[in-house]
Amino acid sequence: MITIQTILTQAYSDQKPGTSGLRKKVKHFQQPHYLENFIQSVFDTLIQKFGSIQDKTLVVGGDGRYYNQAAIQIILKMAVANGIGKVMVGQNGLLSTPAASVIIRKYQTFGGLILSASHNPGGKNADFGIKYNIANGGPAPESITNAIFSNSREISTYRIARTEDIDLSRIGTQKTGDMLVEIIDPVQDYADLMQQIFDFPAIKKLFAGDFRFCFDAMHAVTGPYAQEIFVKRLGAPANSVINDTPLEDFAGRHPDPNLIYAKPLADLLFSENGPDFGAASDGDGDRNMILGHGVFVNPCDSLAILAANADCVPAYRGKVKGVARSMPTSQAPDRVADKLGLPMYETPTGWKFFGNLLDAGKVTFCGEESFGTSSDHIREKDGLWAVLFWLNILAVKQQSVAQILTQHWQQFGRNYFARHDFEGVDSEAAKQVLQTVLDQADSLVGKDYGFAQISEIDDYQYHDPVDNSISEHQGVRVMFSDGSRIIFRLSGTGTSGATIRVYFDYFQSDPQKQQMDNQQALAELVQISREISRICELSGKKEPDVIT
Repeated sequence: MITIQTILTQAYSDQKPGTSGLRKKVKHFQQPHYLENFIQSVFDTLIQKFGSIQDKTLVVGGDGRYYNQAAIQIILKMAVANGIGKVMVGQNGLLSTPAASVIIRKYQTFGGLILSASHNPGGKNADFGIKYNIANGGPAPESITNAIFSNSREISTYRIARTEDIDLSRIGTQKTGDMLVEIIDPVQDYADLMQQIFDFPAIKKLFAGDFRFCFDAMHAVTGPYAQEIFVKRLGAPANSVINDTPLEDFAGRHPDPNLIYAKPLADLLFSENGPDFGAASDGDGDRNMILGHGVFVNPCDSLAILAANADCVPAYRGKVKGVARSMPTSQAPDRVADKLGLPMYETPTGWKFFGNLLDAGKVTFCGEESFGTSSDHIREKDGLWAVLFWLNILAVKQQSVAQILTQHWQQFGRNYFARHDFEGVDSEAAKQVLQTVLDQADSLVGKDYGFAQISEIDDYQYHDPVDNSISEHQGVRVMFSDGSRIIFRLSGTGTSGATIRVYFDYFQSDPQKQQMDNQQALAELVQISREISRICELSGKKEPDVIT
């Protein structure tokens, strides 16, 4: 017989209202009762919503970082104590974020707990995170996260079972108390869905030729997925998937697929004898970086190119309903939607904002500038899906990545784009950067910089077209008369200090000027951003920490 204990505890309020979960240092989660308080707050919220959760199924898994398995054992013991009927867990605690969304949707569970700090570093002294995804497979909306936050501020007890740990390595069903625990293959359901969406025979034929490919799993969760899909199912050489063993500390690397943290892959693709195509994914598998031989594809262009070439993929041929992008993402997807007569939506940053549009059938493709792209097949961004989409396009068009980019710009125009991150900034100083721009709005609007005038400055507010909800203070936009933009936004993805992200978006329709160096094309916008925000003075930094 299993003993259920009710533990006295104290309320906490670390979770910010409106955020989908927690992201802190591992040691923060290891504090007495800390993780338990959050889990109980989630369960209390679900009980309030559903009345009973005894017949419900919960999905649990994560990116394999340090503390992943220990946290899962705590979750399972608390699930037993709270009367959950069944929990599906990825083998060894592994489950990529897009795969978790696939499983939640396929098996119609009432949601899942995903253990990940996304692209942040892992290890004993690094980061950990956890979030609740709802029954559609996507991040919980603000109505749920705010309820969790409220419960976390009032909690006085939590319930936990005193039972043995579950063997997470053995696939199959185990029983603990009245609850079933099913350890599942974390890869199969996801790989099967990818095979239904994409033209695997065409991609397999591509790999069978002289096409050279390299995927960097960054010692994160996508290694097993890449081996199963690219090597076993599509026939890519085994050595084309590198760093494919998930490690608790990601081998000391920062598992963020960009030109800074995936530099070895970028160097390989830009070398004289580099592969034709390269890609990388992040800690939990929801982001992607796309490279061709000698060329980097910025995520904004990637979303636009996928939408423009949807007919290459069997699942999307003639079925695209619309496109959505986050506000800081360049307007490259807008050009495609306009020419193809598709609805186009601009949302705040945060994948949960796409959920309503996807569930309402308003869009098929969506993406963010922070290397996240996906479609209506799930409710999360999906790194390997984007890589497969590109491979499908290359297989059909029989062109290089550079040729596809150039052809796209000639047809739709080119949006030069960059993001500058100022990391670890004092929170009050970071807020002052944005306020400095807003305070000057009246005097700056109409100012002529030669190439264009500032036409508008606003504090971006989003009106959801599905549920009519309003999300305020989503970033400061500086818009120019030629369509160019500078955007200032505070990021919530770090665990220490504040990150100020500054985005630059400059449109060039003249094919003769589309081969300009990206840094050169954006230089004037960068200078203007420094002048109007005083960002260097207020942040104490002469230059950004990361440029992507």
